[in-house]
Amino acid sequence: MNSKRVVFLLLAVIVAGATAFLARAWLQGERAAILAQAGIHRTGPAAPVQKVLVARAVIHTGHIVKPDDLRWQAWPAGDLAPAYVVEGKRQLKDFVGAVARSRLGPGEPVTETKLVLAGTRGFMSAVLQPGMRAVSVPVTATSAVSGFIYAGDRVDVLLTHVLSSPQGQHDVTETILRNARVIAMDQKVDFAPTDKPDVAKTATLELTPKQSEIVTLAVKMGDLSLVLRSLQENDQGGESETAENAPAEPGDSFTRDAQVSPLISDSPPPPPAPAPAVFVLRGSARAKQSLDGTSVGSPAASPDDAKPAEGRAGRTTIFTRTPSVTQ
Repeated sequence: MNSKRVVFLLLAVIVAGATAFLARAWLQGERAAILAQAGIHRTGPAAPVQKVLVARAVIHTGHIVKPDDLRWQAWPAGDLAPAYVVEGKRQLKDFVGAVARSRLGPGEPVTETKLVLAGTRGFMSAVLQPGMRAVSVPVTATSAVSGFIYAGDRVDVLLTHVLSSPQGQHDVTETILRNARVIAMDQKVDFAPTDKPDVAKTATLELTPKQSEIVTLAVKMGDLSLVLRSLQENDQGGESETAENAPAEPGDSFTRDAQVSPLISDSPPPPPAPAPAVFVLRGSARAKQSLDGTSVGSPAASPDDAKPAEGRAGRTTIFTRTPSVTQ
């Protein structure tokens, strides 16, 4: 083959290859520019990720954690802090019933330093808001909604007692506190790990110092009952910390037995009929006595009183007078 033809073919191959390389590079540059303008960036191989426990919504200080408050979220392994709770090493249920030591925002990783686990030292004091007190009251299946009240619920506190008044004695039920937060039932602060209701013997409420005195005295006055409030009422204030940790409010309603049964009258009972008057006259002396012979005084004479017959001094005369009764 002619050497000139060989050289020409080699040059043609080299030019074609260079042209193809330059064309490919130009196309890649144009494609990258188009993707950049569209806001699309090419990424390399996906970095390894793990799931960490985070807050689903805002968790305020002192809030008792419920299962719906937490969730697992994918997290880059390179940004994983040692204090984070990693899926596979801990379970979500381990933190249910814990109390938030500090505020957690939505999507913020949960750490054990931000939660006080149930059963640990200082748990009850962590549950209480600043300035609040923990007060335990006796409850039964009837007074505690058959065991359907759990820690974190809100209740009204009712007192049933006997009221003495000028109209006589009446049974009365009055609401002494509204919207009180339950922080424990017996020694349990979790959220019903089983499907069966648990009937407790005591309920611990979060109250102000004055409300603590009211409830303590109410236990001595009569029977206390807890009335469960709807969760929807508690959510009306939104996610603000004021609504979340609002203290109990004074009660403002009552019901008397006469309002329950029309057979019970509020009118005062009629006065008792006066007993017959017995007078004893010894000469000029006059005394009033009861039927059993005891002296009850010497009333002044009245025109209506009967007069004794005339006789010698020292003679004793006994007569009776029955006063009229006015209804």
